[in-house]
Amino acid sequence: MITEIAQIDIKAGSEAAFEAAVDKARVVFKRAQGFHGLELHRSIEKPQRYRLMVKWETLENHTVDFRGSENFAEWRGLVGAFFASPPEVEHTETVVAG
Repeated sequence: MITEIAQIDIKAGSEAAFEAAVDKARVVFKRAQGFHGLELHRSIEKPQRYRLMVKWETLENHTVDFRGSENFAEWRGLVGAFFASPPEVEHTETVVAG
């Protein structure tokens, strides 16, 4: 299992609309091959900063299957207008859990 972590800074004042757009986009992710769930976290210290955490079966399910699909285009269509800058994305694997 791979976790995609996207740090997303959005335009000030669009927090509620961005959160609603991500909620709407959950169906887009659910159609994606290898998708296992997502969470959206909002920073307390920096309210325009979010971290989107998406669970994928494999790295390729995100980097190849999802990013090369119409689902990705739909996702970006729903949320892209809110971005203050391009998201920073990295992938992790769990090495210790409790």
